[in-house]
Amino acid sequence: MRISGITIPNKRLAYALTALYGIGFPRSKSICAQAKIDPMKPAAELTPDEENEIRRLVEGFKLEGDLKREVAGNIKRLKDIGSYRGSRHAKKLPARGQRTKTNSRTVRGNVRKTMASGRRKTEKT
Repeated sequence: MRISGITIPNKRLAYALTALYGIGFPRSKSICAQAKIDPMKPAAELTPDEENEIRRLVEGFKLEGDLKREVAGNIKRLKDIGSYRGSRHAKKLPARGQRTKTNSRTVRGNVRKTMASGRRKTEKT
C-alpha cells in the first residue's frame, strides 16, 4: 500500500502509518478509530475500501514534503529576524535551553572534541 508516495511497511496498521513523516503513534491510532479499522490488523490484510478510507483521512493532514518545507521555513524565518532561537539553529546548537557543557550531542552531531593525555603513542619495534 502506498500513501503520499511512501510505501507503508507490512506491520500492524497503527505502527505502519508512522512511516509517514508527520504521523506519530497517537495520530495513527485516531486515524484507525475514525476509519473503524482494527489498529492491530496487518497493513497487507487491508481491503481496497479500507485502504481508500485511510488514504482519504491521511490526505487531510499536512505530511511529508509540505510539512518539511513548513518546518524549514519556520526555522529560516527565525534566522532572518535575528531571534535567539534562530541564531542557535544557525550555530547548530540546542535551541530550547538545554545545557551544552555536556549532552548536546544530538544537535551538534556526535562530536567529541576533548583531548586525550596529550602524549603521542610511540611505536614499539
